[in-house]
Amino acid sequence: MKPSERIDNYYNASRNDFTEHPVLEGEKRVDVVIVGGGSTGVSTAVELAERGLKVALVEANRVGWGASGRNGGQVTGSLSGDAAILKQLTKTIGSEAIDVVRMLRWHGHDIIKQRVERYGIDCDLQHGHLHTAYTESDIPELQQALQEAKDAGLGDDVQWLDTAQVQEKLATPLYHGGVLNRRNMHVHSLNLCLGEAAAAHSLGVEIFEQSPVLSIEYGKTPSVTTAAGRITADSVVLAGNAYHRLAQPKLKGLLFPAILGNLTTEPLDAELAHQLNPENLAVYDSRMVLDYYRMTADNRLMFGGGTNYSGRDIDDVAATLRPALEKTFPQLKGVGIEYSWTGTAGIIINRIPALGRIEGNVYYAQGYSGHGIASSHIMAEVMADALTGTLKNFDLFSSLSHIRLPVSPRIGSALVALGMTYYRLKQAL
Repeated sequence: MKPSERIDNYYNASRNDFTEHPVLEGEKRVDVVIVGGGSTGVSTAVELAERGLKVALVEANRVGWGASGRNGGQVTGSLSGDAAILKQLTKTIGSEAIDVVRMLRWHGHDIIKQRVERYGIDCDLQHGHLHTAYTESDIPELQQALQEAKDAGLGDDVQWLDTAQVQEKLATPLYHGGVLNRRNMHVHSLNLCLGEAAAAHSLGVEIFEQSPVLSIEYGKTPSVTTAAGRITADSVVLAGNAYHRLAQPKLKGLLFPAILGNLTTEPLDAELAHQLNPENLAVYDSRMVLDYYRMTADNRLMFGGGTNYSGRDIDDVAATLRPALEKTFPQLKGVGIEYSWTGTAGIIINRIPALGRIEGNVYYAQGYSGHGIASSHIMAEVMADALTGTLKNFDLFSSLSHIRLPVSPRIGSALVALGMTYYRLKQAL
């Protein structure tokens, strides 16, 4: 794989950190080597460095090059695999399973907020999110989610809004109610990732970019090899999510790519931006394949959707998303679109994040199914706990079963796309 520079998108154009880390050359020895410089990798690096371990991180391209620098920037309590997780864990730990699900929903928020404050990371962190009912038939499910949030202790942070109240928050006629959540957040996700990488580096983590890992050697002291170097460690953590094909066949058939489209408009007049979204809320709707959007710090509308589960790229993101954007906000008909791009999320069939051990001291964490900002930080903490001797949560998550498709990635993506088409048609009917 030939290394790439960052894509031309809004996040890259507005990033704060222009640090370029060196290519890996020669032989090195550390306690832990992490493969992947996205949210999972850099958060794991911070966790381990804070605990005093000697850590190296190896990234094939640039820190934040993948989904961590291309997503919608929403940090929510959504967890699409919650029912599957609850069902499996109830069999093993009983009623404590609900506490695990609640941790997966909300603990990532705390990690991110505390880290931003501790290291002074400038990432436009804002509180406030609205989960909207796209149809009236979606209301009961959203109200159930509202009650679950209250049961988890978020009663002061969440409330139900009827149609008129939603229209006070958003200048759109599209929705039939929604859950307002002031615990949820939105961020400039690339600046968050770069800020955490800078924090890791300040703690002594060696970061290498433009250094694709070509092979992994297993054993008591595993190692990773690139074109120009090799790192030997006590442990290896694979944190590449949908952007690597390492550790095959162990990981084959577990994770499949979903192509996400995103765009930002030209900067809007401040008065218009305030009219559209006066409380600067992040928003997504209740459909299986949903639209999501928020305002950026410089008054652009960031709008995402059009998810493609076939693994094929979206040819023209702006043309694909413009109809949904203008249906949501008719006031923006014909608005200029300055940036549009795609990114790849890692989808697990039953939506349960995948964490485990491949062989010996080689571990992996991946598969957040579209909810990666918060989930990656939780999994990083779990992984760091495991590597420093606290295995309870690691054992819990690694024991969860996942649905595998024992086919080629191309056929698997086609099957996933077919399944999503079924759910789309079912929801439409």
